[in-house]
Amino acid sequence: MDKIKIFSPATIANVSCGFDVLGLCLESVGDEMVFEKVDKPGLRIKEITGADLPLELEDNVAGVAGLSLFNRLNPSFGIEMTIHKKIKAGSGIGSSAASAAGAVFGINALCGYPLTNKELVYHAMQGEALASGAPHADNVAPALLGGFALIRSYDPLDIVSIPSPDNLYATVIHPQIELRTKDSRSVVRQTISLQKGIRQCGNLAGLISGLFTSDYDLIGRSLHDEFVEPIRSLLIPNFDGLKQAAANSGALGSGISGAGPSVFALSKGESVALAVADAMRDVVAQANYAFEIHVSKINPIGIKILS
Repeated sequence: MDKIKIFSPATIANVSCGFDVLGLCLESVGDEMVFEKVDKPGLRIKEITGADLPLELEDNVAGVAGLSLFNRLNPSFGIEMTIHKKIKAGSGIGSSAASAAGAVFGINALCGYPLTNKELVYHAMQGEALASGAPHADNVAPALLGGFALIRSYDPLDIVSIPSPDNLYATVIHPQIELRTKDSRSVVRQTISLQKGIRQCGNLAGLISGLFTSDYDLIGRSLHDEFVEPIRSLLIPNFDGLKQAAANSGALGSGISGAGPSVFALSKGESVALAVADAMRDVVAQANYAFEIHVSKINPIGIKILS
């Protein structure tokens, strides 16, 4: 291949009880990126649409991630990237991860797929480090692998793909206020009580078990966060009202998507997910900020080639 166009999906990280270790891939929203082989050596970002982002590699998450992989593969040709941003920066649904994961996927494809998608996660994480100050994988892993991804360990990096029920849907509301990941991480407490740690371990184990066994009730009971939601929720307008509206509409559970400000809910079936979307829309209808709502099935594939 000399030129490809890809879809790099949005993601939900943490999924309530999985802070920095769990994420899921969405199907209905994502960036588009184009990669082309050129004679001039090196890696370049040719153009970015949809966002005012730097073209310099060292200042762009796609550039940092892409350069990490490009230098490892050292191809005999150059590559130019064009990025069409459809996920707003600071949205909490993996805007930076879509760029970073998409960059390494596209470069790997033009080089003949020398690495597996799981091996690409490390390089995508280098871009995430620029965006958030920490090389976390809970967005880039599901973007590259699809479905749910569990980061069992960061040292060494050990990622486990988790199946999910066929009828599991996500509703995500994005208040269009920017909440930078670095700022959101800065409010997280560095220590927790043993009691909270035990509860969080139980919820994460319960959620993983529920996903494997398609136990929707167990999934719902496990969507509870002891670590960051009590603090980060204070930064998100109408958070309590959105959670209550989701619960009243039949959602299994809800929480903060990534670092926020987006709020997600998981539901059994599309009809419930759409009802949750309507209820969330009603909560913020009188708010003095713009917002978007996405309803999506869990994306089992992750990044895909469009042409």
